Amino acid sequence: MLDDTLKSQLKAYLEYVTRPVEIIATLDESAGARDMLALLQEVEALSDKVSLRTDGESERKPSFEITNPGTHTGLIFAGNPMGHEFSSLVLALLQVGGHPSKEAESLQQQIKNLQGNYHFETYYSITCHNCPDVIQALNLMTILNPNITHTAIDGALFQDEIEAKQIMGVPAVFLNGESFGQGRMELAEIVAKLDSNAASDVVDELNAKAPFDVLIVGGGPAGAAAGVYAARKGIRTGIVAERFGGQVLDTLEIENYISVLTTDGPRFARDLESHVRSYDVDIMNLQKVSALVPAKTEGGLIEVHTESGAVLKSRTVILSTGAHWRSMNVPGEQEYRTKGVTYCPHCDGPLFKGKDVAVIGGGNSGVEAAIDLAGVVKSVTLLEFSDKMRADEVLQHKLNSLPNVKVILNAQTTEVTGAEGKVNGLNYQDRTTNTAHHLALEGIFVQIGLLPNTSFLQGTVELTEPMHEIAIDRYGKTSVPGVFAAGDCTNVPYKQIIIAAGEGAKAALSAFDYLIRTSAPQ
Repeated sequence: MLDDTLKSQLKAYLEYVTRPVEIIATLDESAGARDMLALLQEVEALSDKVSLRTDGESERKPSFEITNPGTHTGLIFAGNPMGHEFSSLVLALLQVGGHPSKEAESLQQQIKNLQGNYHFETYYSITCHNCPDVIQALNLMTILNPNITHTAIDGALFQDEIEAKQIMGVPAVFLNGESFGQGRMELAEIVAKLDSNAASDVVDELNAKAPFDVLIVGGGPAGAAAGVYAARKGIRTGIVAERFGGQVLDTLEIENYISVLTTDGPRFARDLESHVRSYDVDIMNLQKVSALVPAKTEGGLIEVHTESGAVLKSRTVILSTGAHWRSMNVPGEQEYRTKGVTYCPHCDGPLFKGKDVAVIGGGNSGVEAAIDLAGVVKSVTLLEFSDKMRADEVLQHKLNSLPNVKVILNAQTTEVTGAEGKVNGLNYQDRTTNTAHHLALEGIFVQIGLLPNTSFLQGTVELTEPMHEIAIDRYGKTSVPGVFAAGDCTNVPYKQIIIAAGEGAKAALSAFDYLIRTSAPQ
C-alpha cells in the first residue's frame, strides 16, 4: 500500500509518538478489508509503539479505530485514508500517541469544556482536498474530549450509505444522525457552532482591539502579500478574513507560481498563512465583512464592520476579498445545490462513479473538470454557451480523445430538473435553432468563471460595470481616501495567483506611503 518514500516519511513522523498506540480493526472478506489490513500491517511495522488488533466490533466493515491500549477514543476510519487523507491518518497516529496539537491552547480548552455527547460522521473522498481539514479537526476534538466521537467514512467504499442519505457533495458531516454541515469547515468554526457563547466572546474581543495602521480585508494571496509587506514596515497590521487562503483553498494543482514547481491549493494556503504569522500580524479568521465606513475626515479612522457585529478601526484599509464561483442563475440550481449540483469536480467526482453527468463551461476549468470526471463517471456532456471552446488547445485535444465525453456548443442552460430531492437532468436551449432539449443526468458540475466579492461595497467604493469589480489606479488606490484594493476583486486584468500577490504587495506599499504623508488622528 505504501511506497518506500511514504514509509520513510511515516517512520520519521512516528518517532514523535510518546505513548503506546493501538489500532483495532474490524474486517470482513472484501477487497477493501484486505487493502486496509495490508496498510495497517505496514504502519505497525514502522514503530514499536504501534500495535494492531483485528478483533474490532465496529458497526462498519471494514474500519479501524486508533486508540490507546485499554481505552476507546472513538476515532474511527471506515475506509483506507490514502490520497489527500493520508495526512489525516498521520496526524491521528501522532496525536493519539501524545504529540501535541499546534492549535491554540484556548481553543483546545474550549473543546475540552464542551458539555454533552457528540457523535460525528464525516463522508469523504480521497480526492477531496477540502476533506482533510474537517476530518483532522473532528479527530482532534475526539482526542481532547471523551464525550466526542468521530467516524470518517469513505463514500466510495460505503456507497449504500451515500445513496440512502442522498449525499452528492463532500465533506458531508452528520452529528448524532442529523446533518451538521457540508463543505470546508475549520476547527474554530465547528466549535463555534457547538458553543453558543463563543460568538459573543469573539465579538467582544474584536471590538476591544486598538485601531490598526493597515487593516486588510481578505486572506488570499493578495491579502497575505499585503500583510507581509505592511508588517515589514513596522506598522500595526491586521487581516480580517472569512477563511484564510481564500479561493486558493478550492484549487487543486498550482504549477505556475514562479519558483514553486508544483503544489496544491490547501498546502499553498498553509504556506501563505505560515509566512504571514512569522511577522507581527493580527489574523482574525472566520469573520465575514459586511460594511466599510469611510473616515469622516482626511486621515481619520475607517471602520470595517463584520456580520458577527464587531467593528474594527484602521487608518488605512486594503480590500482583497477575492472572487467566488459564478452561478448559472437558473431555476433548480439552488434547490439542488449539493444534491447533484456541485462546483468541485475533484471533491465530489468520485460520488458520481458510473453515472451520467454534465459540465457547464468550456474554459480551462470546465475542460479540466470534464477530463478528470471522464475517468470516473459513465459519461460527461460538456455544455458551452458560445460557438467555440475557450480552453487551451492542449486541453481541447485531450478532451476530444476521450470516448465518453460529448461537447455541445451554443447551449444555454435554462433549468436544473430533479425528483425526490436530487438532480435528474437539465434543460437547455440551442442558441442556433432556439430549440429546447432535455438531458437526463445525475450530476451537474458548474465551471463558468468567477464574480468579485464586492456586494458589501455597493454605494461606498466605485465599482466597474457590469462586473462590479473595485476600480483602482496603478497604485491600488480606490475612490475612497485611505482605502486600497488588490487581487481578483479589482479591475486588474488576468486573475492569477502571482498577479494577486504582486498587487497585494503594491497596495501595502501605497498604504504605507499614504500613512507617512497623512497626520494620525488625535
